[in-house]
Amino acid sequence: QVQLVESGGGLVQAGGSLRLSCTISGRTSTNFAVGWFRQAPGKEREFVAAMRWVGGSPRLADSVSGRFTISRDNAKNTVSLQMNNLKSEDTAVYYCTARTGWNVAYYLTSSYPYWGQGTQVTVSS
Repeated sequence: QVQLVESGGGLVQAGGSLRLSCTISGRTSTNFAVGWFRQAPGKEREFVAAMRWVGGSPRLADSVSGRFTISRDNAKNTVSLQMNNLKSEDTAVYYCTARTGWNVAYYLTSSYPYWGQGTQVTVSS
């Protein structure tokens, strides 16, 4: 069973930056994929970013494109989300997620069987 643990959340002022990290425990493979979703109070969980574990190119939601960057470190089994120019609407619980297989919609929560418990990001103005 794959286990994910997020870290790096906290309180930051609007316009500031924050870096989230996710540590992956368990077996990874060539068709492994990872991503980040977020959920604000009263809203559905929404896609933020995703990428394949090997090869491919990252995918970002339009709302964060140009501000957020997803990256991975295969040797350390970690995936990170660098968040710059944060806005109040970025406030949410951020979840790290993973799956095996690529023939699914990367932007749907139902495509991912493995989830971390989430880390709170609060942007103040």
